Amino acid sequence: MTATQPRVPQPPSQRRGRRRGELTVAAVARLAGVSAPTVSKVLNGRAGVAVSTRRRVEAVLLEHGYQRPDAIAPAAILEVAFHQLESHLAVEIMRGVEQVAREQELAVGFTELSGRDGGSRTWTDEVLARRPTGVIVVYSDHTAQQQAQLAASGIPLVALDPTGQPLHSTPSVGATNWSGGLSATQHLLDLGHRRIAILTGPADYLCSRARLDGYRAAMDAAGVPVDPRLIKVGRFCVPDGLAFGTDLLRMRDAPTAIFASNDLLAIGVYEAARRAGVDIPGQLSVIGFDDMEYARWCGPPLTTVRQPLVDMGATAARLILTLAAGHRPAQTRIELATTLVLRQSTAAVA
Repeated sequence: MTATQPRVPQPPSQRRGRRRGELTVAAVARLAGVSAPTVSKVLNGRAGVAVSTRRRVEAVLLEHGYQRPDAIAPAAILEVAFHQLESHLAVEIMRGVEQVAREQELAVGFTELSGRDGGSRTWTDEVLARRPTGVIVVYSDHTAQQQAQLAASGIPLVALDPTGQPLHSTPSVGATNWSGGLSATQHLLDLGHRRIAILTGPADYLCSRARLDGYRAAMDAAGVPVDPRLIKVGRFCVPDGLAFGTDLLRMRDAPTAIFASNDLLAIGVYEAARRAGVDIPGQLSVIGFDDMEYARWCGPPLTTVRQPLVDMGATAARLILTLAAGHRPAQTRIELATTLVLRQSTAAVA
């Protein structure tokens, strides 16, 4: 796949019609027990359909793999759907998507999935109404029904670092989280640390589990027992880093190093160390994950594992263009390499 693929939207004359034996809107309506205009509203993301009725139509679309004739050309837009738009990773991902979109003369739109009131229209309904070239769902989970709803209207979907297990048929892009967790922990082991704590994000997030598994693998390979008290599971945020860091530094046998599996957690640990009068890295080594812009401006600059966020966004955009052009991608799961970035927050054990 390259960034020089042809523009995706095709003239209506080149877009396929209904093939023999394929389900029609009228047939979907009969199976769902609704009218054809109601099915049309669901397919186009329009309002005026009760939640229960919408779910019934979506179930039929999913069960029968309905795909509408491509009579309407998509808008020249790549839609990016974030779980939370305020995420510190969002700007970097959007930068990568925009690079590819600009080359293809496409615009980039975005939507936020969290904080919705659960009304009759979902985020997929809103996307259907805009009919973008494709949708990239970032750091979130989507259902089979939502995937089927988009597929029925010919809108390809790619998941970027999905929080849950990606659906088998959904192409996804991620980073080598396991390798990143392994390299971070190995770096601390190489410095002589043995009391190494890890702070992780939600246990149901794939990236959290992979980074924790990488930590465990490094500890196991070094023959260092893992103290369960040194494993803290919470949210990827500064307050949890502060709370966990405070608890760990109050232990009689406190860790000499902390692997915070994202940079926000690491910033929280920095504050816990400041309040406790613990020097970084003289008394405590700290390593993060992500390598966000502010990591290099911490005091001391933060050693961390870099995720190639811009490249991840660009790769997801290229996958969308491949799917929208009607081609099958060579890979449905792409993982881009993480990199250990050494700065001044880690040092040999005292």
